[in-house]
Amino acid sequence: MSTIELTKENFDQVVSDNDFVLIDFWASWCGPCRQFAPVYDAASERHDDLVFAKVDTEAQQELAAAFEIRSIPTLMIVRENVAVFAQPGALPEAALEDVIGQARKLDMDEIRKSIEEQQNGQK
Repeated sequence: MSTIELTKENFDQVVSDNDFVLIDFWASWCGPCRQFAPVYDAASERHDDLVFAKVDTEAQQELAAAFEIRSIPTLMIVRENVAVFAQPGALPEAALEDVIGQARKLDMDEIRKSIEEQQNGQK
């Protein structure tokens, strides 16, 4: 499956319409981003049930700022509207597969319950 280019205009729609979205924050001038791109694209072919998306941090500075992206590439995984993973750095193929596998196994009911408990505890 090809990757989707995310913009501030389509971001909310893509994330809310899909249960599992991987997001690669990148820039064309970034060497590690260019190294990670083929790994990310290959994973998108292997996992055609997931949505693979990219955010060009140069063109979408508001999105990058909203997610406090300080280093690129940064990989983020959003499941059911919850960011469950965010890590800067170009991942090797095995590490990317491991992260995807771990994210697939997450019990989202437990995660939502934990978030709710944290939010209630802060009030």
